[in-house]
Amino acid sequence: MHKKTKINETMTISGRIQSGVGKGSFFTSLDWVVQQCEDKLGYAPFPGTLNIRVRDEDVPKLQHFLAKTDAELVPEDRSFCAAPVKKVMIKGVPAAVVLPTEDVRIHEDRILEIISPHSFKQSFGLHDGDQISIIGKTTIIKK
Repeated sequence: MHKKTKINETMTISGRIQSGVGKGSFFTSLDWVVQQCEDKLGYAPFPGTLNIRVRDEDVPKLQHFLAKTDAELVPEDRSFCAAPVKKVMIKGVPAAVVLPTEDVRIHEDRILEIISPHSFKQSFGLHDGDQISIIGKTTIIKK
């Protein structure tokens, strides 16, 4: 009989920065989002999200990468939906992937919306089309 072992592993997902539709700044400026990010992630988010289009070769890893989330942003108002978040690091800066539910998601699955205390474009001089990597922890079960 083989025993299953859980191994925490760091995984990297890469992609290119792309413009969003401009709704991220509204979401990240909501009082309840700011408060819960401070409480659950340790920072108030920059008003806006960084959108990353995951490269083709990393798309198959996405489901496993996003399977375990670290927190959930839960609205007080029922007109909004809850959004799980996964803590990640980008360029050594703490960030989180926001995972809106399917009924409110406006991007295809390979587009990741990132919140962070900083604007990556301003802080690092990044532009649409620039390549960027996201580092996060995931769990692998080995037999």
